[in-house]
This record gives sequence, structure tokens and C-alpha cells, in this order.
Amino acid sequence: MRHTPHFLMTDVDEVRRLVRGNPWATIVSHTDAGIVASHYPFLLEEPAPGEDPDQLVLVSHVGRPDEVAHELGQHEVLVIVQGPHGYVSPAWYPADQFVPTWNHVTAHLWGTPEILSDDENFRVLGELVDHFERVMPDPVSLDVDEDTARRMAKGTVGIRIRVTRFDARAKLSQNKAPGVVDDIVAGLRGDGPYASPALADEIERVRSAAGDDQGGREAE
Repeated sequence: MRHTPHFLMTDVDEVRRLVRGNPWATIVSHTDAGIVASHYPFLLEEPAPGEDPDQLVLVSHVGRPDEVAHELGQHEVLVIVQGPHGYVSPAWYPADQFVPTWNHVTAHLWGTPEILSDDENFRVLGELVDHFERVMPDPVSLDVDEDTARRMAKGTVGIRIRVTRFDARAKLSQNKAPGVVDDIVAGLRGDGPYASPALADEIERVRSAAGDDQGGREAE
């Protein structure tokens, strides 16, 4: 990503929040055959006992033969997580500010995938289903027909990625005056072509956190 230090997101908990809220991610591999990209849902896994509690651990699966195409387990991969994003129109700026921008929350995470055993893969698949089904009126589980589910699971390969480094950005108009940010949020919450309530929520959340930090510093 573009080197923008004032938009850096370095808090591991903030990256966890981003992954939890936006589990559909992109895996990018640099293989002998070239660059390969695929898209799969990811969940966060708690670090194993004795590991760094701040360790980011991702689990997912790929459909065969993506594990071959990505050469999974042989080298580092990049996982891209994209949160709320959207166009910010200069119509929401003062008249002398006429250059638009694109606000976003994005994380790049690197690590070498570990291939899961069949049993671990089935457990992760079950957790993925349970995670997304939990908000349904009548959640469905792989337990409905475990034998069939296990046969279907053979068409997938489970992976665990212990993140060794990440580069995350929350570019949310922090460089604008408070009154301008108010207008941006109002525009994003409106009914225009670039309305994005989720992006407006992110801007307000980051601004609130910055205000809390400033208040804390002033109180010291």
C-alpha cells in the first residue's frame, strides 16, 4: 500500500476487528507459474497455549486444486482484508478544496500457510458454517449429515496462517478539519450515489477514539 504513516493502523486488536467484520479475503501467492489470487472466507483463531497472545492466526480452506495452484505451504502468501471503503466527493468539502479521495480500511497480512489434517479441516469448516449461520432464525450445522459433509470436505484443503507481519491503513479523512469531516459523514449517510453508512460509521468511530486519546493526554 501507499506509504501514508498518518493513516497507519498498528493496533493488533483493530486488525482483529477488521478481519472479524470482513471475513471475505483475497489470498495472493507468488508461485513458480506466476502470481495467483483466490478469494475465501477467513476466521480468526486464538493463539495456541504458550504463543504470543497478540499473534494473529487465520484459518480457512481452499477448494482443490487451489492448494496446488498457490503452492500452499511452500512459501509466504499475502492475505488482503478490505473493510468499508468509498468515494469521498469534493462536494462535501469547502469550495477551495476540489480534489476528491477514496477512504478505506484495509489490511495486508503475510504468513506461510500450514496445511491442516483432514480432521482439523473438517473442524474449521464446521466453525465457518456455525459462524455465519448463527444469525439465521434456524441455524444449519454440518452435524445435520456429518457423513455427507465429510465426503464433501474431501474437496477442500484447510489452512492455518500465523501472521508474521501486517501492514494496515485506516484512511478516514483524519487530515480534514472537524467541520469538513461532519459534512463528509453527512454525505455518506445521505441518499446520494456515494452513500455508505458503514464508511461513515468507521469515520465516526476513529474520530471518537482520537478524541478519547486526546482527552486522556490532556488529563495526564
